[in-house]
Amino acid sequence: MKNKTKIAVFASGNGSNFQAIADAIQAGQLDAEIMLVVTDRPNAFVLERAKIKGISCFAFQPKDYDSKKSYETMLKEKLRVLEVDWIVLAGFMRLIGPVLLEAYDNRIVNIHPSMLPAFPGKDAIGQTMASGAETAGVTVHFVDAGMDTGNTIIQQSFSVNGRDREAVEKEIHAIEHQLYPAALQQLFKGERT
Repeated sequence: MKNKTKIAVFASGNGSNFQAIADAIQAGQLDAEIMLVVTDRPNAFVLERAKIKGISCFAFQPKDYDSKKSYETMLKEKLRVLEVDWIVLAGFMRLIGPVLLEAYDNRIVNIHPSMLPAFPGKDAIGQTMASGAETAGVTVHFVDAGMDTGNTIIQQSFSVNGRDREAVEKEIHAIEHQLYPAALQQLFKGERT
């Protein structure tokens, strides 16, 4: 039997996508092992979710480091020690810099709540609603140096159909929680073939 893909999940908030990934692993739908949950917000709820799952966590505050290079170098070393294969961003609200991009070239993945390239950056759902767009959706993509500019892996859209923000957000989360683990499984299977 082949080794499971070792991943680190980076998150800044609630952690619902982390939860979906962890649940998919537990259900045997995602052939991976979460080695570490990393957050830049020591009070993020994702830490509680990870503790319930018995997954190691690391919280840091970027302001405690003199530069992005400094904290990314520290993170890179932690990931190296754990033999992490992939970084999975799940609501991590910071751009990834050159240190991690080089160490994990084409092995950092993000999920974004819009049909990229439309509505990159913060509050994509709000941007979608404010624009009057007829469709909303979710994009899983590779991470590069830009803000939500990496190559698309998979997208799924749906019709807004006059729904309010709460309904659109609920639909986006439902899609994210199915699409992300499935996309990761396809990536990891491809990695090992």
